[in-house]
Amino acid sequence: MGVAQKKVPSQNLEIGMFVSDLDRPWHQTPFPIQGFYIRSKDDIDAVASHCRWVMVDVAEVRDLSEFQADTPAVVFRRRRATSAQQTLELPPISIRNVVHYVETSSFHKEVKVGGKVLRDVEAAYAHVMRSVRSGEGVDLQALSGPVERMTESVIRNPDAMLWLSRVREHDDYTYQHALNVAVWGLVCGRHMGLEPGLLNHLAMGCLLAQVGKAELPVELVRNEHNLSADDFDLYRTYVDKGVASLAESGLSRAVISIVQNHRERHNGTGFPAGIRGDRIPLLAKIAGLVDCYETLIEPREGCIPMTPAQAVSYLYDVRNIEYQEDLVEAFIQSIGIYPVGTLVELSDGQCGVVVSHSAERRLLPKVMVMTDCNKKPLKSAKVINLAEYNANPGSGDHLVVEGCLPHGVEGLNPSYYDVTGAEAKWRLTRLISR
Repeated sequence: MGVAQKKVPSQNLEIGMFVSDLDRPWHQTPFPIQGFYIRSKDDIDAVASHCRWVMVDVAEVRDLSEFQADTPAVVFRRRRATSAQQTLELPPISIRNVVHYVETSSFHKEVKVGGKVLRDVEAAYAHVMRSVRSGEGVDLQALSGPVERMTESVIRNPDAMLWLSRVREHDDYTYQHALNVAVWGLVCGRHMGLEPGLLNHLAMGCLLAQVGKAELPVELVRNEHNLSADDFDLYRTYVDKGVASLAESGLSRAVISIVQNHRERHNGTGFPAGIRGDRIPLLAKIAGLVDCYETLIEPREGCIPMTPAQAVSYLYDVRNIEYQEDLVEAFIQSIGIYPVGTLVELSDGQCGVVVSHSAERRLLPKVMVMTDCNKKPLKSAKVINLAEYNANPGSGDHLVVEGCLPHGVEGLNPSYYDVTGAEAKWRLTRLISR
């Protein structure tokens, strides 16, 4: 029997209903997954702030007893339509010795610690890339220590390192891309419960996955988003070149496997070997997924970036095609609907950047507001916890995220502010260097 749809005014939604369609495109809302259950009054308020009406699946209404305390606010659902591309469904990913991590350090404290760690990783990674370009033997000993400290930082508090990687400015795209991918990978792996040793392997593999590009012509790499068939044949050799460069480095087989397989895809359409499904190692699957996500939100110059919500929607659309479904879901759950570092506009016109999110209140993150309601930059940014703000009866109108903004919006540069103190004050050094 088919699922019947019913048009419902958003203010008439009830807890337990399944929202299957909106009165506007999904990418214009904070609901990147096409279909979610209404679990609380907050969910109803959030939908009502974006849509006048929605479509609900009548047969999808569920009793609230099905919802567990740790169930995400957005529940994932299979697509109705099949893709023209080949799909592949596998049993859920099984992880041995799952670790349940808890935050042991505050965001402010870990930001102070993480800044130096990230600089050390960057310096060590730059040394490795120079060694590859010059044809010297690759000495990875200097990289191991900083990577281990980066892993430890993400274990203590994932938001801090994610924040640092998102607001950090760097002139070399390859360096910044590799660092950001490593952090995304750690955040995802931590959420999945990987042991610290595996997280170290994952971070190292993500960092070194691009190392073979150092042996390709610079112009080819700079134009990797727009290559002819012949150029692409040369470009895809970077994976094998990277593996060859690292063969005598003493790296673990797990790290080499990430470098070798991070461009393979779930349905066998990747490279260099075209393997599929369970033949792709789990850490390489994670590395490939987060590499794609980072490319979508921070592409090379000349490409239009997606907002995080659009990128998440894209990944969900290609689940069981390019990436395994439950891995996509785990990644989305780990970074939230509004990942740390996402530029957003609030319902009252203020604009800012997400500094942390809660698994229980995914639609109501903490936002560092950088402009007033008229889009004028503030001298001192203020952090608003939307969950706490809306829980306070005396706070006035309901305040929610209206939508995501692309990076580069004038007046919205999070690196101009310092979030380690009680208030996020404008950095004088930024004013001088402009």
